[in-house]
Amino acid sequence: MENGKKLYLYPLWLRIWHGINALGILALIFSGISLHYSDRGILLLDFQSAVAVHNLAGVIVTVSYFLFVFGNILTKNGKYYRVKTKGLPNRLTKQIQYYISGMFKGEESPFPISEKRKFNPLQKYAYIFAMYLFLPILIVTGIALFFPEIIIEQVFQLSGIMLTAVIHGIIGFLTFVFLLVHLYVASMGKPPGKNYKSIITGWHT
Repeated sequence: MENGKKLYLYPLWLRIWHGINALGILALIFSGISLHYSDRGILLLDFQSAVAVHNLAGVIVTVSYFLFVFGNILTKNGKYYRVKTKGLPNRLTKQIQYYISGMFKGEESPFPISEKRKFNPLQKYAYIFAMYLFLPILIVTGIALFFPEIIIEQVFQLSGIMLTAVIHGIIGFLTFVFLLVHLYVASMGKPPGKNYKSIITGWHT
């Protein structure tokens, strides 16, 4: 991207979704930790409050997820999530090498942001996994735990409820890890707060 050129990469609907989703995920994480470790005295919220917050945040994240999906279907934002397997290993290798050494040597990014490419290859497929795999699983297992009567009683001789809860917890943890990495990568702009400003204004410089 040419220096000083401004690109409008984050339309209003996407910024609204991003804010709602971020707050919802954070609420799920903090309330989920309180629920999961309540027997060990690790309570960021009291148990009843944690249940209420977790359920409400789950509904909000579920509704906002459909906003994200339909937004990508109905607008050009969806093009940034299209899977392109040709040359993918080479593109991923270049980006990994840049993160490991190139960026510390002051080298230019091998995949700079442009109107046609909002994400580098690693970002793109991390977002695809997070948004089209992790979140759907999190939503489906969350709904199942909210209505446990719909869960199959036994799966491979294991408690269906226990298996659902374990999957929900694992995907929740992976989503938490993704959030930490996402925040770290977003801080790599020059200056560090540039990317955070972009998601508020919609403009990337």
